[in-house]
Amino acid sequence: QVQLVESGGGLVQAGGSLRLSCAASGRIFSIGAMDWYRRAPGKQRELVASITSGGSTNYLDCVKGRFTIFRDNAKNTMYLLMNSLKPEDTARYYCNADIGTTIWSAYNDYWGQGTQVTVSS
Repeated sequence: QVQLVESGGGLVQAGGSLRLSCAASGRIFSIGAMDWYRRAPGKQRELVASITSGGSTNYLDCVKGRFTIFRDNAKNTMYLLMNSLKPEDTARYYCNADIGTTIWSAYNDYWGQGTQVTVSS
């Protein structure tokens, strides 16, 4: 019933920008923390950025100052603004969210299917 759908990936040159979106839909009562992960072939999955329901953020060290995570709670949507992209940012980016479906529900963890970001040098 609940799903997360990422969009906004693509191919960009080094130094360029992309904005990723993650839209949650379905039966949603509340959304807690939301996160962006990424995984490049042959590399371990990384937590890129996270944002709490109250707006507190954390970032992977190598993206600090370049990426910005934010959310629009009214739209159940989270974004990742990626500036000054580097080839090493190339990866598939995944949305993760803690979602409660009723007032009585504990949060469950949901994942999107990802969106590809490729940065050329």
